[in-house]
Amino acid sequence: MDVPLFDVATPLAPLRRRLREAIDEVLEGGQFILGPEVAAFERELAAYLGAGHAVGVANGTEAITIALRALGVGPGDEVVVPSFSFYASAEAIPPTGATPVFCDVDAETMCVTPETVRAALTPRTKAVIAVDLFGNVAPVRAIEALGVPVLEDAAQAAGSTAPDGHAGALGTVATLSFYPSKNLGAFGDGGAVLARDPAVADAVRTLRFHGSRDKVSYEQVGYNSRLDELQAAILRVQLGELDRWAAHRHGVGEWYAHAGLGDVCTLPVATEGTRAAWHIYVVQHERADELAVALNEAGVGARAYYRTPIHRQPAMASYAARADLPVTDALARTHLALPVGAAMSHDAVDHVVDVVRAAAA
Repeated sequence: MDVPLFDVATPLAPLRRRLREAIDEVLEGGQFILGPEVAAFERELAAYLGAGHAVGVANGTEAITIALRALGVGPGDEVVVPSFSFYASAEAIPPTGATPVFCDVDAETMCVTPETVRAALTPRTKAVIAVDLFGNVAPVRAIEALGVPVLEDAAQAAGSTAPDGHAGALGTVATLSFYPSKNLGAFGDGGAVLARDPAVADAVRTLRFHGSRDKVSYEQVGYNSRLDELQAAILRVQLGELDRWAAHRHGVGEWYAHAGLGDVCTLPVATEGTRAAWHIYVVQHERADELAVALNEAGVGARAYYRTPIHRQPAMASYAARADLPVTDALARTHLALPVGAAMSHDAVDHVVDVVRAAAA
């Protein structure tokens, strides 16, 4: 049995007619940039998350940069960010003029905590980026209680919930990516910024369109960063399925545990009260690379994501001098991503566990 790391086609199969109709409506309407589909998707996404305001942008990376600038982050400021994350979480900071300051994560949840963030705070800290890693949800409200605005990077956690609400609605601002493999994926790039404060949302709208509110007067040097109508129409169709998909992703994690995967690997631990819609199921093993080779040879998609954490990437060398992140370094060496999907079968989970068990033996 072949089990891909990502299966985006199977969950979409029942939606093909509706997706084609949505695309045709955009084609017939002839409006492709910042039209009625984007406006409707922004309203529906904000309502689903309970986020107040949603603003569509071109991708998840620019969402972070624009959100930070909307918070007033700029030259001379520092932004605390975990190193155990996708590179974009930190890459989006220098374009604001601010400096990334790397913090460690919790060994079990793989997310930042108030303690790991507190260790990196300085008088120059203007914001913290809390990443909802692999579908887990960081303790955003507890981190915000430290007194610094929190940007919740929820790119990997659409559909996950925490005691305080949906991932994407927990921070001062939050960002999403709609990259095709994400829990809520477009048919190309796309992203969004979520904001509680209408003034912050308005600043994001201005920045996404060249720093202009009216296409006549340009108040800031902004970005050409807009979610287009076709992608918004596609995402609207899928948004209604997200709860069901998220429940299935959460269930796959429970199936892995019940099938005995924890006998041979260290399983991820959801943060307290979180119902994680796992984006990928990341385990730990001392021979992770050997397992990955064996699994791929057996037709099971498996790979490491962050073998070189961000603070050890060449482009971040000038920012990482004071970073001592032992948990991050350990996770980078031992983590391995296993398949999760919104349509993954129980038999597929059992097969993955059997292959892992044989490879580990």
